[in-house]
Amino acid sequence: MSNRYGPFVNLFLEALDFDVPLYPLETTYEWMKRKQRNEVTRKKFQETAWRLKRQGYFEIVEKQNQKFIKLTSKGKLEKLIRKANIIKQPKWDGKWRVIIFDIPENSRPQRDKFRNLLKVNKFVKLQASVFICPYSFNKEAIEFLNESGLSDYVRIMRVDKMDNDKELRKKFHLQFSRP
Repeated sequence: MSNRYGPFVNLFLEALDFDVPLYPLETTYEWMKRKQRNEVTRKKFQETAWRLKRQGYFEIVEKQNQKFIKLTSKGKLEKLIRKANIIKQPKWDGKWRVIIFDIPENSRPQRDKFRNLLKVNKFVKLQASVFICPYSFNKEAIEFLNESGLSDYVRIMRVDKMDNDKELRKKFHLQFSRP
């Protein structure tokens, strides 16, 4: 999905994932307009809704003669991957997070999203299908792995000692005081 509307799409996906509206009788459009301090136009809302529906991120369901918007599995995965941005820890705990994966070719779209998730979370490639970072994934990233079925093909390790990590520590601007 294009990042041209990135923050707006994030807000849209967030708005669709409520079981109960925050304010009674508030529509998705009104909620988004309130969250964006009236910067959401009806046209932009409708264009985004049409594009996301066409791409299969949500569907219209009918309950008791009323229509509702519901995120599909694809929409829930997209929302998770967008929320899976790391919050950089203020102080390195001295441990490396190493991710090893072997995702089958028939899961190429999920593999590509996973590689992008690694890059967004500042993981660097150590070898083919091996990435490393001094900080852990957040819960949404782990949830994405579980929900997408990729957790069967991914191993996450926390490593407290590694030889020759001087260049890595330099790359991540970490202190060199470790023995």
